[in-house]
Amino acid sequence: IDENLRCGRCMEYAAALRISRSSGYSRGMCRSIKTLRGAEPAADDDDARAAALQFVRKISGYRAPSRANQPAFDAAVQEVTAATTRLLQGLQNPA
Repeated sequence: IDENLRCGRCMEYAAALRISRSSGYSRGMCRSIKTLRGAEPAADDDDARAAALQFVRKISGYRAPSRANQPAFDAAVQEVTAATTRLLQGLQNPA
């Protein structure tokens, strides 16, 4: 998994979660996915994949899946990336 896809606030969240272990969130898991619609500069494929990766990490509870789960994890990232791209292309700009 590409470490460069982590958001800028992941380290802050990881530190906060270490302090507050009663949180319902997994330690070290990013809680923030940036809004891609209307981004300047416009969101590209890398941005869509980064958001998809964060989403799949959050849903699966894995930051890095086991070798046995890697194919399902990677397929989910691809599917969410494709859905994200379709969504962004299909949204109308406000009038």
